Amino acid sequence: MTSSHTPDPDPDPETTTGLEPGGGVPPGETPPAESSMSGAGPQETHNPPKGWAKAPLTLILVLTVLVAAFFLVYALVLLL
Repeated sequence: MTSSHTPDPDPDPETTTGLEPGGGVPPGETPPAESSMSGAGPQETHNPPKGWAKAPLTLILVLTVLVAAFFLVYALVLLL
């Protein structure tokens, strides 16, 4: 049977290097934080625009105006 030595997951604070009294860590003892994750993925070459395209939006608006005009004329014909 082989025995492997595993480090203590909860070392004694009195003998742990880099700790100040009270358990604090002095400046420079920890590595700097990463700036961002922007470089983590592949380079994106195609980024489609957000929002509605002009042609579908224009078509929807024209259809809406035509339907509104139809009901307006229909109401005027019923009143006369």
